[in-house]
Amino acid sequence: MELAHSLLLNEEALAQITEAKRPVFIFEWLRFLDKVLVAANKTDVKEKQKKLVEQLTGLISSSPGPPTRKLLAKNLAALYSIGDTFTVFQTLEKCNDIIRSKDDTAAYLPTKLAAVTCVGAFYEKMGRMLGSAFPETVNNLLKSLKSAESQGRSEILMSLQKVLNGLGGAAASSHRDIYKNARSLLTDRSMAVRCAVAKCLLELQNEAVFMWTAELENIATLCFKALENSNYGVRVAVSKLLGTVMATALMPKQATEAVVNDTSSENKSGAADIAASQHVMVCALQELGSLVQSLNATASPLIQEASIGLLETVTSVLLHPSMAARLAAAWCLRCVAVALPFQLTPFLDRCAERLNNLKTSPEAVSGYSFAMAALLGGVHQCPLGIPHAKGKMVVSIAEDLLRTATQNSRLSLQRTQAGWLLLGALMTLGPSVVRYHLPKMLLLWRNVFPRSLKELEAEKARGDSFTWQVTLEGRAGALCAMRSFVAHCPELLTEDVIRKLMTPIECAMTMMSHIPSVIKAHGAHLKASAAMVRLRLYDILALLPPKTYEGSFNALLRELVAEFTLTDNSANTTTSLLRSLCHYDDSVLLGSWLQETDHKSIEDQLQPNSASGSGALEHDPSSIYLRIPAGEAVPGPLPLGVSVIDASVALFGVVFPHVSYKHRLQMLDHFAECVKQAKGVRQQAVQLNIFTAVLSALKGLAENKSTLGPEEVRKSALTLVMGALDNPNPILRCAAGEALGRMAQVVGEATFIARMAQYSFDKLKSARDVVSRTGHSLALGCLHRYVGGIGSGQHLKTSVSILLALAQDGTSSEVQTWSLHSLALIVDSSGPMYRGYVEPTLSLVLTLLLTVPPSHMEVHQCLGRCLGAIITTVGPELQGNGATISTIRSSCLVGCAITQDHSDSLVQAAAISCLQQLHMFAPRHVNLSSLVPSLCVHLCSSHLLLRRAAVACLRQLAQREAAEVCEYAMSLAKSAGDKESSGANVSSFAPGVSSQSDIHCRHQGVNITETGLEGLLFGMLDRETDRKLCSDIHDTLGHMLSSLAVEKLSHWLMLCKDVLAASSDMSTATPLGSGKDEESEKKDEMDDDIMFTTLGEEDKSKPFVAPRWATRVFAADCLCRIINLCENADQAHFDLAMARSAKLRNPTNDLLVLHLSDLIRMAFMAATDHSNQLRMAGLQALEDIIKKFASVPEPEFPGHVILEQYQANVGAALRPAFSQDTPSDIIAKACQVCSTWIGSGVVSDLNDLRRVHNLLVSSLDKVQAGKGSSSQLYRESATTMEKLAVLKAWAEVYVVAMNIKKEAESKPKRAIKNTDDDDDDYGTIDELPPDSLITLVQPELPTLSRLWLAALKDYALLTLPAEFASQLPPDGGAFYTPETIDTARLHYRNSWAPILHAVALWLNSTGFTCSESAEAAAISGLQKRPASVNLNQASGATPSAKSLPEINKDRMHLILGVSIQFLCSPRPEEPTEHVTACLQALHTLLDSPYARTHIAEDQLIGVELLSVLHRLLLTCNPPSVQLLVTGVVQQIVRAAQDYLQEKRNTLNEDDMEKECCPVLGEGGDSGGLIPGKSLVFATMELLMFILVRHMPHLSTKMSDSPSHTASKTRLSEESARLVAAIVTILSDLPSLCSPAGCMTILPTILFLIARILKDTAIKSADNQVPPPVSAALQGIKNIVTLSMAKTEDTQKQWTALIRSTLACILEYSQPEDSMPMPDEVSMLTAIALFLWSASSEIIGVQSLQNGCMNRFKNALNSCDPWVQAKCYQLLLSVFQHSNRALSTPYIHSLAPIVVEKLKAVERNRPASNTELLAVQEGIKVLETLVALGEEQNRVQLLALLVPTLISYLLDENAFASANTASKDLHEFALQNLMHIGPLYPHAFKTVMGAAPELKVRLETAVRASQASKAKAATRQPVPAVHSAPTIKLKTSFF
Repeated sequence: MELAHSLLLNEEALAQITEAKRPVFIFEWLRFLDKVLVAANKTDVKEKQKKLVEQLTGLISSSPGPPTRKLLAKNLAALYSIGDTFTVFQTLEKCNDIIRSKDDTAAYLPTKLAAVTCVGAFYEKMGRMLGSAFPETVNNLLKSLKSAESQGRSEILMSLQKVLNGLGGAAASSHRDIYKNARSLLTDRSMAVRCAVAKCLLELQNEAVFMWTAELENIATLCFKALENSNYGVRVAVSKLLGTVMATALMPKQATEAVVNDTSSENKSGAADIAASQHVMVCALQELGSLVQSLNATASPLIQEASIGLLETVTSVLLHPSMAARLAAAWCLRCVAVALPFQLTPFLDRCAERLNNLKTSPEAVSGYSFAMAALLGGVHQCPLGIPHAKGKMVVSIAEDLLRTATQNSRLSLQRTQAGWLLLGALMTLGPSVVRYHLPKMLLLWRNVFPRSLKELEAEKARGDSFTWQVTLEGRAGALCAMRSFVAHCPELLTEDVIRKLMTPIECAMTMMSHIPSVIKAHGAHLKASAAMVRLRLYDILALLPPKTYEGSFNALLRELVAEFTLTDNSANTTTSLLRSLCHYDDSVLLGSWLQETDHKSIEDQLQPNSASGSGALEHDPSSIYLRIPAGEAVPGPLPLGVSVIDASVALFGVVFPHVSYKHRLQMLDHFAECVKQAKGVRQQAVQLNIFTAVLSALKGLAENKSTLGPEEVRKSALTLVMGALDNPNPILRCAAGEALGRMAQVVGEATFIARMAQYSFDKLKSARDVVSRTGHSLALGCLHRYVGGIGSGQHLKTSVSILLALAQDGTSSEVQTWSLHSLALIVDSSGPMYRGYVEPTLSLVLTLLLTVPPSHMEVHQCLGRCLGAIITTVGPELQGNGATISTIRSSCLVGCAITQDHSDSLVQAAAISCLQQLHMFAPRHVNLSSLVPSLCVHLCSSHLLLRRAAVACLRQLAQREAAEVCEYAMSLAKSAGDKESSGANVSSFAPGVSSQSDIHCRHQGVNITETGLEGLLFGMLDRETDRKLCSDIHDTLGHMLSSLAVEKLSHWLMLCKDVLAASSDMSTATPLGSGKDEESEKKDEMDDDIMFTTLGEEDKSKPFVAPRWATRVFAADCLCRIINLCENADQAHFDLAMARSAKLRNPTNDLLVLHLSDLIRMAFMAATDHSNQLRMAGLQALEDIIKKFASVPEPEFPGHVILEQYQANVGAALRPAFSQDTPSDIIAKACQVCSTWIGSGVVSDLNDLRRVHNLLVSSLDKVQAGKGSSSQLYRESATTMEKLAVLKAWAEVYVVAMNIKKEAESKPKRAIKNTDDDDDDYGTIDELPPDSLITLVQPELPTLSRLWLAALKDYALLTLPAEFASQLPPDGGAFYTPETIDTARLHYRNSWAPILHAVALWLNSTGFTCSESAEAAAISGLQKRPASVNLNQASGATPSAKSLPEINKDRMHLILGVSIQFLCSPRPEEPTEHVTACLQALHTLLDSPYARTHIAEDQLIGVELLSVLHRLLLTCNPPSVQLLVTGVVQQIVRAAQDYLQEKRNTLNEDDMEKECCPVLGEGGDSGGLIPGKSLVFATMELLMFILVRHMPHLSTKMSDSPSHTASKTRLSEESARLVAAIVTILSDLPSLCSPAGCMTILPTILFLIARILKDTAIKSADNQVPPPVSAALQGIKNIVTLSMAKTEDTQKQWTALIRSTLACILEYSQPEDSMPMPDEVSMLTAIALFLWSASSEIIGVQSLQNGCMNRFKNALNSCDPWVQAKCYQLLLSVFQHSNRALSTPYIHSLAPIVVEKLKAVERNRPASNTELLAVQEGIKVLETLVALGEEQNRVQLLALLVPTLISYLLDENAFASANTASKDLHEFALQNLMHIGPLYPHAFKTVMGAAPELKVRLETAVRASQASKAKAATRQPVPAVHSAPTIKLKTSFF
């Protein structure tokens, strides 16, 4: 292939390859040439032009195939337009000669066609340059048109179209000739010719005025004729032609703008002239409904505008005499109510009222019941629902209608139908409503049918034709209501209920057999009612488990089979289900892809064997309340005759798998018999129905995983199916193939499959007719499809060879289509097993692509499918570089190129999906620079499938290479001006406009503007209605956003802003009289701003319609995503100072914080829109912005944050959400935003905060109003949601306020200091008293606390398991009603946690002293209403009846109960915030003494709480939660400690006189702890669990497990804090135990502490002590000083414990090679702790004493001065120990080393402060020794100290040059000497006298010092008393 890539054709290479490969080689060269000519240097082209022309014209006569001739012509024309044009007329003449040739053989045809194509291309490219030759050319073409065959005709007409396009008005002289010759071909046999004529005439009418004047009539007539027996392509082309000509005739050329504004007046005239055509009425109402529904809440101004009177007009149609019109009006009302949910309840009430008032009008009963049913059916689309009482209202109306039906025969029928319709609609409200009415419903159902067989028999003899009609309608209605019940309330279907339902159902089944005799007696007009009963019966049975009615199978199957074999039905009605039961992929054979075009609704009606176009509401009124199938705008139930057959077929599929083999055989034989009996059209109908039933049954078998049955059943089925493979009807052949595949799947035996395959092989080898060749080739494909590659592997070779042969049958395109389709199925299902056949298949596909005429579109579609399947089979191998793979890959690319260039949209769609596959497997080889622009052009194709394919491909590309995709799309915008607009893409959108999307393209030439591909996709979201397409667009934009938004921030924000800005423009266009003036003023200001900022771009890039609400909601979501992406990208996005400096460094840096005003503005625009969904999205965005930017400081005003300046905007965005008519979900969201804003701390000024705070205060008043006070529009749980949201918001604000207060109290000093230091700050401090926020909450607290407690109580009751349902209060709780309990639960679940935290804070702050009666008095208004928000509902007592202790106990139980219940098993979907709030609440609660006593008194509560916390950590353990848990554990342990301490104290007082005192604490006398009852055990278990998470090696189980890696990494900061907290708690535990208990737990605790000390005490550079180390040291201190552990009984154990712990620590402090250096200081401290506190246990243990001394020696000799200093400090404390027995050996051993070290300092003076510190500390030790020494030894001791100190003094010269540390040492020594002299005067004199040189040095120093006395006075380092520092040292450690 590479050899083909040259400017001239490489003829040597061409000669060397085989004949078969030459066409591909030539095509590849032409493709290369096409790309290269545009880019080549003109001189190069001119040099080689002659040779090129020769080569290209030579190719004309080489019989090129369709794609080749198209490219060839394009290249020749391009060559002449780039190079010289000397020889163009010569070439043109050559082509004309070929066209004139008389050779009519098939072999010469391709040459002729190539010549015709070249002529067209020349004129299109060069136009008027060739003007002189055109009359001859046109005549020549027209002459050959007369004699040409179909391919020639269409090619000539396409060339004529190009000639006309190129010449424009210059061709006027030939216009009439062309018109005359072309028009008759509009009714040509060949569809391709008809399309070509239509396109040619469309081109002609641009210039030929006569076409839309004189010839208009004729053209119209011809077009209508052309539409007869046409296909989809012809219909599209001809309608475009006719529409364009008509439009041109109606409007002068310049006024091409259509103005549509007059719909409302039409409605009015419609209402006046009500009896006008019902069809127009139905159409108008359905369109109006769809329009309002798509506008959603933005339609409210239209609906509420009195002058339009929309609702009155629609409602008036409910009384229309035609049922169809009444139903359409009801549907329209449902659409309005779904769009505007606040209208739902008023509509229902209005309809109910009118229904009552107009009870005597049949139309009114029917119309208003339709409306009510429709409205009830719409409730499920309105999340807020309707009040529960409406259900009761509907039931009573329905009951009344059914009861009075018999009173008035004129109304009987309507009332019966209306009553049951309403009950059926009621069922859609779901179990929560229906549960209350079920007993009544069961009774009604039972009463409609006779009670017994006897009654059934008797009834046959009674009644006349009218009563029978009413009876049957009533029973049909009852069954319909039952079906609705089963479908919508599956939770209520208990066995008991099913049993009760079966009574009437079985009765209905029995009744079926009596109906024929009734019809005979009373006339055929009862047939419809009888059919309706059967339809309803089949429908409900299909929903129930077949087991429930297996006793009636025989009778039922008889009915079903009779139904679809048309036994009693003279009409040839066929089912509509066959297409849906055939495989989706077979749509190419069935033509059902037409259902995926924009013209689906029209095309559906033209499909053979499909009733889908004939759907209408009046066929089945119950569909007015059912859910619409996805993707349909209006429900369209099929005519009754079809529906019954459909239902019977569906039920047959359900029942068949449960029927015995004997009956299966009987039925299959019966089917064969039925087919045999019927003839002609009837036979087709019967066969279709039977096949659908058989497919339905096989599908049922496969789903039930059951088998078909023994040999005779299989045989019978096989005979039936095989017979249909030769049926002339393609749909039947398709169904037969599908059935064969499904049979193979169900039987699943190799021999059976082999037999079926062999049968088809034999048939295909012998058969010559099209029908059996197509049928059996599909059979092979279906076998492979359902059995898969493995199951059918042995037949693969034969199947492939036969199908490859069939695909080459050029005589029948149908055989080619079916065989290629089957081939694609086989390639798909064989997977890797097909690898060996890829090359031959691929070469066949290429050959066919190059030779099959483009008019055989189905063949090309199947070729595209095959190509895609091959690419998938080769898969990732396609990346390889081997020769064979390269060939396969380039063949695939050539194949894609040919299909991409095909004129049919389906083929192009296949090409796109092939390229998509290729890109997935071999991305490097797909050229995005050409693919992406072509996809962008397809985005505004008029073909839905092509748009879908393009978006699906872009979605995949954007996942990996979003940046490249956007770049290549932009390149299209840059080159939009020249190439594309002159090319064929746009010319077909001439003045006429065919579809919505074409309008768009025309407006924008090529559709991409400076907003790029993303802008185009946003635009598409407004126009497209196809769900799959929209979802792919969302994904594509999502991928692009994720990859690009952070880098191109401004661009994406601008995009979102443009889409959102439109919403504010709308709100000014339709001003709603707003209640508050200031608000509307705000809005106007805002809009002026927007107007000025976006005026510039407005006209260029905006589409002419404002974006729809759904697109704007998506844009608001994108905004939130952009904020999140920035958060994960870089902190600078949220730091103004960093952002500004980054922007200065590089102006292209784009950071989010710089766009804050835009973000706020967008959120504001969205939050104040008409559309509720957009308001929600806007509030969400606002909340995100507040959360992310709340703490960003404003660099220019220190102490302020940047969000402060947007207070007014935030307030203005929130205020409208609190207006009277706002839906609950928006109020709830707004409350959330309020609490976020108030709690964010952005606003410090109370007056500013008050604006938002007042919104919450006003909401609180609403909450207090109690249940059922306001007029209800929505379900009661909506009020619950709103009230709980308000309470939650207050709770969150209160929690923040208390935290601020707590912080302010914990550091009051700083505030005072600030005021002193910094005068400027004085104002700010004044403005914000530390508890400012709390002052806003304080006044509301009495109310709030009561409401919070009530809400918590509700929540507690609602979380009870189902079996306690009987204990719930019968009339609901404070904020929920019993009917809406299920939905209410969700709202409580969202808000309980912050409320719990708030209640805990409140109780803690009031110290449980506030009784409810006090609260009640505080709250006026409580007396006015029932005790709905009172905590004592159950007892019904007055608030003061309970004493304070009882109330407090209840509160404790409530809070602990709620917490424990939640922590036991938090749902995975619960946010972590709930867990943290709950734990914080517990922590806060246990701060109060009352709660501590409560939890300590009953130890089991504590144990329970601990085990629940343990459980919590098993599922939810981020470090933050673990920290909170340890906090709570600590509280529980402290509570127990306090309680025990108090008990011990009282005991001690009591037992002073008594001798024996009971042992307090856990463990008692024995020391045993009982798991499950012991608090200590539970605590240790929980703490150990957390510890092992962070230090796995502590547990032998963990460290021995294979998954454990022994990593000794440093603990993270969070882990370190956790471990420290745990150690602290562990060391508190012994105090809870008796002495014996202590001995049980201490070994574990000491082991853990010692190990933690070892693992965390690691030397660090900055000598910081990590928290776990401090905690461990403090823990050792606590334990070692335990007084109560040392009783006589435990003394021995205790001593052993202490000694072994010390031994451990000594061992751990030994440095090891592999381990990091231990931190000597911490280890020495630990040792010192033992020496100080546990002296008696250690004294005299030689080995321990030696170990300790060694550690001190090592530390003294350490090279780190910090270690030395600390070692001196610790030694000091040991030397000073009161127990001389302990200290003396240490003094003897270590003092000499100290003296040595200090003497050495003279030679090596300190260079740093640390070294100086070490010396100073050492001197302190010596001084202490001097002080400790006895008088007689003092001289010797001073003789050590004084010379050392004097040696530190410097003479004056040395002093001047010394460093600071050295100078400080000099000063220190001097001070000390001055201090020692007076202390021990006698000894000092003795020492000084002995050494005169010392005296001299000292005197010199003193003199120098006095000289600089002023300096020395300021440095007085050493305090006089020596005991102080030692104490200070001890405490500074912990």
